[in-house]
Amino acid sequence: MEYKDMKFTGERALFGAQDVNINGCVFESGESPCKECRNITATESLFRYKYPFWYGKNITLDQVTFFEMARAGVWYTDHISVSNSIIEGPKNFRRCHDVKLSNVMFSNALETLWSCTGVTMENVKARGPYFAMNCRDVRVDGLDLIGDYSFDGVVNMEISNSHLASKDAFWNTENVVVRNSFITGEYLGWNGKNLTLEDCTIESLQGMCYVDNLVMKNCRLINTTLAFEYSDVQADIRGTVDSVFNPGKGCIKADKISHLVIQKDRIDPSLTKIICNDIGETLDSPDTLW
Repeated sequence: MEYKDMKFTGERALFGAQDVNINGCVFESGESPCKECRNITATESLFRYKYPFWYGKNITLDQVTFFEMARAGVWYTDHISVSNSIIEGPKNFRRCHDVKLSNVMFSNALETLWSCTGVTMENVKARGPYFAMNCRDVRVDGLDLIGDYSFDGVVNMEISNSHLASKDAFWNTENVVVRNSFITGEYLGWNGKNLTLEDCTIESLQGMCYVDNLVMKNCRLINTTLAFEYSDVQADIRGTVDSVFNPGKGCIKADKISHLVIQKDRIDPSLTKIICNDIGETLDSPDTLW
């Protein structure tokens, strides 16, 4: 069945619809227009009000627009693909399974992608805090994100070719690999487990602290201070690290460390190997660096 060039109003306009193509349609006021739908394809369509796709299965959306009031747009839905689309409403995608996003812009990504599993993102742009919290099994290629507290609690994620401007990114994560990406933001990666950063450029205040099994391969740390506190770290850094502070154990290799802060009453220095031919200053207190 096909709905083409139609306008829908009122609550639950297509509730429970199955095996339907929606082409060039507008959904105006009225909550939950496509709730409990199955096998739905929507193309070049507009959604203007709350909760358009809840409890759905097998949903394909292409060239659609969710306006600001289409908030909490997709919840409890499995097997959904969204491409070439704009999503203005916050709090989208909650507790969904098998989510594919390609060429999607989230202009207000507040609390977006929470507690979803099996997420694939390609060429996604997002702006807003608390992006992708508590997701599992995530693959990302080409994400441009502006928003603090991203990826909190994520488990099993690979992210590549991305640009993240995000304070407190990757907190409480497990099994995360970031490749060929630029990350700027304070307190990066705290309380993570098995965090790997490869071929990345990072700018951070007190970044990569309290990490259990932090691996850094061929990374640059620009304007990065008080790094690695209490972390179990294996780091291969190209260029200068402004300051290293009380690493827990492991090995840190860098071309230059401007300030190395080691407090023997807090850590055992023998547990961390520092490989660096240019250490500017060794301190027993970070007070001058705060």
